[in-house]
Amino acid sequence: MSPAAAHRTRTTPAYGHSLVSAGLAPGSLVHTEGVRITIRVRPGSARPGVGGEHDGALVVRVSARAVNGQATAAALAAVAKAFGVRAHAVTLVAGASSRTKILDVAGADSATLDRLLAS
Repeated sequence: MSPAAAHRTRTTPAYGHSLVSAGLAPGSLVHTEGVRITIRVRPGSARPGVGGEHDGALVVRVSARAVNGQATAAALAAVAKAFGVRAHAVTLVAGASSRTKILDVAGADSATLDRLLAS
């Protein structure tokens, strides 16, 4: 297997039956050191916060506008605070200019993700 194929195998979202039946939210993948999540950013929100679900993605509401990456930076900081980790523990994997983003959150657990999706 090529290194690129191995990388795709490790980072595939949890849409497979084995991971979903294990109780994980669709769009999330648990790593040994953290969680990979899909978020949906809502910039310009009057009520910033993290919680809820939009098409299987965790909703992150930020007051910053979607200009020059301000909303993305605010979303990463909000996710870090919601999971109780430092800001550098949240890494943007994909979606820098999209409202739907994929993040790695080192040190996070799936129980926190489930709680945030339910709120």
